[in-house]
Amino acid sequence: MRLLLVIAALSAWNRRLTLGLTVIAIALAVSLLLSLERIREAVHDGFAQSVSGADLIVGARGSALQLVLYTVFHVGDASNEVAWASYQAIAADPAVAWSIPMALGDSHRGFPVLGTTAEYFERYRYGDRQPIRLVAGRPFRGLFEAVIGAEVAARLAYRLGDPITLSHGSGAQPGFEHADKPFSVVGILAPTGTPVDRRIHVSLAAIEAIHLDWMAGAPIPGLSIAADSVGKFDLQPTSITAFLVGLHQRGAVFQLQRKIAEYRDEPLLAVLPGVVLDQLWQTVGLAEKLLNGLSWLVFAVGLAGLAAVMLASLSERRRELAVLRAVGSGPHHLMLLLMLESLIVTLLGMFLGVLVVTAAAHLGGAWLAAHVGLSSFSLWLSPGELERLAVIGAATQLTALWPAWRAYRLSLADGLIPRL
Repeated sequence: MRLLLVIAALSAWNRRLTLGLTVIAIALAVSLLLSLERIREAVHDGFAQSVSGADLIVGARGSALQLVLYTVFHVGDASNEVAWASYQAIAADPAVAWSIPMALGDSHRGFPVLGTTAEYFERYRYGDRQPIRLVAGRPFRGLFEAVIGAEVAARLAYRLGDPITLSHGSGAQPGFEHADKPFSVVGILAPTGTPVDRRIHVSLAAIEAIHLDWMAGAPIPGLSIAADSVGKFDLQPTSITAFLVGLHQRGAVFQLQRKIAEYRDEPLLAVLPGVVLDQLWQTVGLAEKLLNGLSWLVFAVGLAGLAAVMLASLSERRRELAVLRAVGSGPHHLMLLLMLESLIVTLLGMFLGVLVVTAAAHLGGAWLAAHVGLSSFSLWLSPGELERLAVIGAATQLTALWPAWRAYRLSLADGLIPRL
């Protein structure tokens, strides 16, 4: 066995150019397979952790999926509002460590506007409980100040101090702008790869201020309250869209969830964001399946290339194989020799592919985390990736069976008789 391994290594070295190209092809297939798998897992983790650290999302009673889609991804509409008094009562519960109110419904040039408090910038988490941070400026303090997400700043080319005007609703209809009360950009958030990048953050009081002369979703005819006069009014909100809740002890989450469901003053719904987001991922899991299928298709192409190279080399090696038969090697030795060569090529390709993926994760992980939000890359192989590598090794050996079987059937006379 050791002699065959030496012969296989020497034979592979003599054909190093051809087999080197095969090694590169396998390395590319393995690196692409592992890269797609890591990206798929990172996208899943980022999707499931678009909001993390919050134990509950509380809103008006309705669909749990609709509540999460609207508050986290700004898709759809809220079923109803939550009274400010109800928010205060639940936020004051002894089990609650912190809460973040959220008022949605306005927009700016297609980007959603979120009314909240300054605690949002301290408590909000995404990904692996990463805090949001500012790359420029500061959180809002004044009434008409806004903090914008990274995508808003990039696509609209906004800088600190630029004025922006909010619109009521989606802003699709003309005449629904709050043009009389412009905001100033005071902060720009770092990229997160989550819906935070698309948000414009203002205070709850600002949301109330721009709607003082509005009623039932439209301006009140003949009434206009100037921006410098809104301070005379009570700007405490009467209702909000939803709010996030963090607990002192996560073990109390189901108890508080039941208490909110039984809240008597108004019908409310409390959902665990991670559970609902996992269910949502399963619903839209077609993309995951497509990525998985594409990665294996790429590897199948690499296997086909390996088989083609080995089959093509048999014609050139007929004399070599015949000499081995002449010195006493049996057909099964030839078959084992080609299997060992295939194993050497496969292991080299797999090692090179893993090396490429690891280097890419080390060099590009920080950039991806900063610009795309894919921050769950690891420098070590996961158990799932080790299983995939085992499948790859087994698949390559099975692929090599056909060329090995062809070599097994080569006769001594066929190899020694020169072809005219």
